Amino acid sequence: MITKARAVELVEAHLVRERQEQPTLPELAVVDVEEHALGWLVYWNSAEYARTREFGACLIGQGPYLVDRSDGSIHHIPVTTFIGEAWPELYREQVQGIAPPDPLLDAIRDVARREGRLAALRLLRRTAPQFSIAEAVAYVDAVLDGGEPAEELTSRTRDPDRRSFFPIERLTGPAADA
Repeated sequence: MITKARAVELVEAHLVRERQEQPTLPELAVVDVEEHALGWLVYWNSAEYARTREFGACLIGQGPYLVDRSDGSIHHIPVTTFIGEAWPELYREQVQGIAPPDPLLDAIRDVARREGRLAALRLLRRTAPQFSIAEAVAYVDAVLDGGEPAEELTSRTRDPDRRSFFPIERLTGPAADA
C-alpha cells in the first residue's frame, strides 16, 4: 500500500528525472495531492507557480499523475481525459486490463428472464443494430445459459466515443518497495 507521503516522494523523483532529461523544462513541483480509490492523484506545476500561485507562472494542460495505490507505479492522465468522468474506467481498462461492464447485459438478462428469448433478441437488435442475427442469438443464448456473452460481442455494446480519449500512459513502476 502506497502512502500519500510515498506517492509525493515518487512523483518528486520523477519530476527531477524529467527535468534532467529535458533541461529546457522549468523546475517542477508537486502542488496538490488527492486520495482516490485507485491511488493518489498528484497535481504538479512549475516550482515558481507552487511558490507564488501567480497565473503567469502556471503550466497549462498537463493533467495529473496517478500513483497506483497497490504498486506505486506512476501514470499520466492527460488533462483532456481527466476532465471527463470516464478516466477511472479507462485506467482500469488500459492499465489494469479490466474490461468495462457491458451496458446492455443487465437489461437483456432481465427481459430474457421476464419475457423470454424472443423479447430479449428484439431488445438486443433494437439497442445494438450492429449485431447480425447470429451474433444476437449467441449473445442471448449465453445470457440464458447463465453466463456472459463472449468479449468479442460485449466489446461492441460499449460506447465507441471512449476511444477518443487520449490514453493513460505508464511513466514508471512499479515502485521497488511497494
